[in-house]
This record gives sequence, C-alpha cells and structure tokens, in this order.
Amino acid sequence: MTLANNVLLVEDEKDTRFILEKLLSKNDFIVETATNGQEALEKLKSFFPKVILADWTMPVMDGLRLCSILKNDPNYKMIYFIILTARTSLNDRVTGLDIGADDFLVKPIENQELIARIRSGIRIFDLQNELKLVEHSKAIIEMACTIGHNLNNPLSSLSMAIENLKAEIDQKTKSNHEDDLKIIQLSIEKIKTLAAQLINIQNPELVDYSDNQKMIKLE
Repeated sequence: MTLANNVLLVEDEKDTRFILEKLLSKNDFIVETATNGQEALEKLKSFFPKVILADWTMPVMDGLRLCSILKNDPNYKMIYFIILTARTSLNDRVTGLDIGADDFLVKPIENQELIARIRSGIRIFDLQNELKLVEHSKAIIEMACTIGHNLNNPLSSLSMAIENLKAEIDQKTKSNHEDDLKIIQLSIEKIKTLAAQLINIQNPELVDYSDNQKMIKLE
C-alpha cells in the first residue's frame, strides 16, 4: 500500500503555524497541525505522517519529548522527525540527535530549504518502508520453505506406511476400508501439493483470513 505524503506540523505559535501550513499545502503535501506534543500524539491516532516537523520549545510537551516518545515506539519510529529550533549550539544539536531527531532546521527558516528537507525525509521514509517490506517478504519465504521441507519427511513415512498396510491386509479388510484408504491417500496428496507450494513460493501475498488474522495466499 502506498502512503500519501503526509506531514504533521507541530508548532505552538499561531502565525508561524499558519504560514508553514500554507507553504506545505502549496507544495502538495497533505498537512495536519498540532499546537504541542501532547496534541500531536492524539492526532497520530487518526493521521499517519511520513514526516513530522516539530518546534523544539512548546508548552505541555515540547518537540524533543515528542521525538523521544515516537522514536521509542515501533509503530512510529520510522517517521522522519525534523526539529525546528532557534538554538544553534553544537550541544543542543547533539542532544537532539541523541534523542533520535533525524534533522534540524534553525529559525528563521528558508522556504526552499524546508521543502527540500521534507522531500528528502519522505524519500528516506519510503526507502525504509520498501526495505521493511523486502525483509518481511524474505521472512515469509524462509518460514514457508522451512514448513514445506519439514512436511516432506513425515509425509514420505506416512505414504510408505499406508502402502505397507495395504499390501499386508487381506482383500476383504481392504474392501471394508476402501473409502477410508482413499481419503487418507487424497489427504496425503493434498499435503504434498501444499508442501511443494510452500517450498517454491516466490512472491508471498498476505490475504485476510478472519477479522484479526491473515494467511499466505497460495496458488
């Protein structure tokens, strides 16, 4: 699923928030705003951004605290986080980077630089998301192959046992259990087909199985 180029702007100063929102919207970003970090956390329940642009100094919860919370949450840590600040010292930048901020912009902000940094953040987010999907697909393939290979050995033993059983029982007994033997043989063939599909899976696709579960789609 392709995510929209959503940006969450967190800024307590009304005029600055208004100007930045108009600038970002004009450059085709989908923008939501919050006036502090606590409000931003509420906004994230219904709006998922690729980039968060947050002022360092805000009431209730500042940008640095917001960054720290999100970078320690696996659901949000991939969001590219840009801190807006009037602080220019190296120590301040080091503090922000230690917290997990991805980038800094010093106020007053030059419009084109801001847009360029956000676009760069979106590219980084998209790349990380693609890599995550690749790793997820790889894990599914490895799991499917493992299950497929592990099914083969007991299946072979079961097939041999059924053939030996049919060879040793008399014709009358075999006739009495003919339907059961057919069902067993058919089930073995179905499991063999499943094992082969799992071993040879190339492009795994997850489909809905129930309300809270998904399953691998097999041809």
